Amino acid sequence: MSPERTDMKLKFAMLVTALLALPMAASAQGQNCATRDLVVERLTSKYGESRQSIGMAPQGRVVEVFASHETGTWTITITMPNGITCLVASGQSFETLDEDVAPAGIRS
Repeated sequence: MSPERTDMKLKFAMLVTALLALPMAASAQGQNCATRDLVVERLTSKYGESRQSIGMAPQGRVVEVFASHETGTWTITITMPNGITCLVASGQSFETLDEDVAPAGIRS
């Protein structure tokens, strides 16, 4: 994997981590949550999604992006240290990008 692609993935993971640090993640625990095995099974069987990326968030939480290249659906989940996984966001038109990172000081 190229250094540029690694840097882009790192920036994406940092963005997702920042978003998940918001209170929204804490309030989501009461809704759209289940054991990780059940959530992954549902994403796989119902939507054909598989894990595309993974990262660590504050307080031992794990962030994962699932997507289907066939249907274009995607889901972002967060798994708490106790094994409960919550849906954070989902949508359509997922694409894997391989964009070059602009050199520092140049606007894209």
